[in-house]
Amino acid sequence: MRLGFARHFRAPSRKMQANRSNLDGTPAAPMKPQTPEEAARAAAAAAGAPLEQHNLAYRDQTFLDTPDARPLRIMSEYFEPLRRLRRENVHDTIVFFGSARIPGPEAMTAAQAKTGSEATGAGRAGELARYYEEARELAHRLTEWSRGLHHPRRRFVIASGGGPGIMEAANRGAAEAGGATIGFNIQLPFEQNPNRWITPSLNFQFHYFFMRKFWFAYLAKALVAFPGGFGTLDEVSEILTLAQTQKLAKKIVVALYGEAYWREVLNFDAFVRWGTIGPGDTGLFHFVNTPQEAYDYLTGALTEIYLQPPPEEEGPPGIAKTR
Repeated sequence: MRLGFARHFRAPSRKMQANRSNLDGTPAAPMKPQTPEEAARAAAAAAGAPLEQHNLAYRDQTFLDTPDARPLRIMSEYFEPLRRLRRENVHDTIVFFGSARIPGPEAMTAAQAKTGSEATGAGRAGELARYYEEARELAHRLTEWSRGLHHPRRRFVIASGGGPGIMEAANRGAAEAGGATIGFNIQLPFEQNPNRWITPSLNFQFHYFFMRKFWFAYLAKALVAFPGGFGTLDEVSEILTLAQTQKLAKKIVVALYGEAYWREVLNFDAFVRWGTIGPGDTGLFHFVNTPQEAYDYLTGALTEIYLQPPPEEEGPPGIAKTR
């Protein structure tokens, strides 16, 4: 009599599973029970159902969010901005840094309406509020200047970190002058949301700080640093370090706006006195105190360095070569 397949190959009983052992005679680990998903897949296979196709790896969001896919996420924050900057014909930038906590006129109006302990904070903010309008004016004037160059590519586009405060002021001034303006945003738990003055096609969002810094440094031909906190100090010191060590085969024009503020929070003379920087390193930046002074310094330096013959190589964007 012919016996069925199932009678020859029965599932192991609990007693048989308990008596299982490894080849060396040691007790084997107990077999794990099937999960509901595994049981469902086994039942579907037994019923002859076709196996469902798995997602393509580059469309599998679960995989892309894993640590194993981190290199792909990092590369995406290089290639996606590069593609858009090429499409928008952006060649280089002037970057504005500064505090996210310096209020614009609308925020100041709201702050002045408050009373009590909050009024003290509004008064402190008021001491810095002038920098918002001065950053706005400077970005406006620089954009008018760059638009008047009549270059086939977008030159010296105003770029910022894309958030509020000085970042908003820079984007706002450029937009009000009719120019394109870039926002290099970063995901943060507070303060950082894209401001409404950024050109929509040039509104970038980053997860990795170092990729955001890459785009700040590698497109910039000039940097204007307004009063700011830890983030501004970090960005300024990084650009100055790149210039000091000559890691970029280009010159970045650096203007520190608000000499009184910068000399109070950073004692540059002490750096030289202690020998931690050379006397010539203080020449890597220039203090400016008014929009007119900043405009004259930046346009003069950029014209001398980048707009005199011989012309630069074609092919936007003008990413800096490293040494």
